[in-house]
Amino acid sequence: MCPPKFFEHVAGQATSRRDFFKFGLGAAAATATALTATQVRPTFAQSVSFNNVADLTHIFGTNTPLYPGSPEPSINIHVTIEANGFYGNILQYWEHTGTHMDAPAHFAVGGIYVDQIAPSALVVPIAVIDISARAAVDPDTVVTLDDILAYEQQYGTIPENAGVFMNSGWASRFNSIPAFVNLDGDGIQHYPGFSREATDFLEAQRNIAGIGVDTLSLDPGNSMTFDVHVNFLGSGRWGLENLANLNQIPPSGATAFVGAPKVATGSGGPTRVLAVW
Repeated sequence: MCPPKFFEHVAGQATSRRDFFKFGLGAAAATATALTATQVRPTFAQSVSFNNVADLTHIFGTNTPLYPGSPEPSINIHVTIEANGFYGNILQYWEHTGTHMDAPAHFAVGGIYVDQIAPSALVVPIAVIDISARAAVDPDTVVTLDDILAYEQQYGTIPENAGVFMNSGWASRFNSIPAFVNLDGDGIQHYPGFSREATDFLEAQRNIAGIGVDTLSLDPGNSMTFDVHVNFLGSGRWGLENLANLNQIPPSGATAFVGAPKVATGSGGPTRVLAVW
C-alpha cells in the first residue's frame, strides 16, 4: 500500500513498539531469533475437501489502481513467438501493486520477509466480515470489535490460523481508479479498513494468521498513522490488500490458498488468492 514517502512517519512507531511486537510464539521465535517481529506458526487441519473455487484476485495490469505516490507498473514485450520462437514480457512494478500481500517486514523493524512466511500460514480458514451496507453510506467506516463479536455470535468462534477478510463492497469500484482511491479535495483518501481494536483482538485472542481487505489499505484510507499496519504486521502476521469477489464466498467454511511470492527480502508482492469450499 504505502509508498516510500510515508515510511519515515511510521518508522519511529515501529521502532518504539518493538516490545509490543514480541509475541510469545515458541517455535517461530526459535527459527527467527534475530528478528524483532516473530512469525505465527499456527496449526492447520490436514485435509480440505471442496466443490467450489473462487478467485479473490484482481487482474494485474497497467491500469491497476495504486496507492497515491506509488510508481506505475509496466508490462513490456521482451520476446515474441514470431521473432524468437517463444513469448515473454518484462514486468516492472512496486511490490504493493494489485491484489498483494504485506509481509511483516513491510512495517516492522526486523520483521520477517515474504519468503520467510511459513507455508502453514498460507492455507487458512476464512472468516468474511461484511460491512458493505455501512460502507455504502460511510466510506470511512471500519471493521470494529463489535463486528467481530457479532460475526462470532452467528457463525461461531473464529478459528486459530484464520484469515479474516473485510468485505466492504469496494471491489466493485476497482475498474474506476477515481472511485476506488476516492480522494477528497484535500487529497485525503476515503475507503474502509480495519480498526486497531479489532486487529488487536484478532491477534491476541484468536491468534489468526492474517487479515485481508478489498480496498487499497489495511487501515482506513484517511489514516495517517497506519496503526493496523504497524501493530498487526509487527506481530508477525500478514495482510492482503485489493481482494476481489469476497461476495462470492460464504462468510464461514471456506479455505484460502494464499499464493504469496517467494522473493528474497521481499516486503510483499502481487499474490494469487483462491478460496475453496
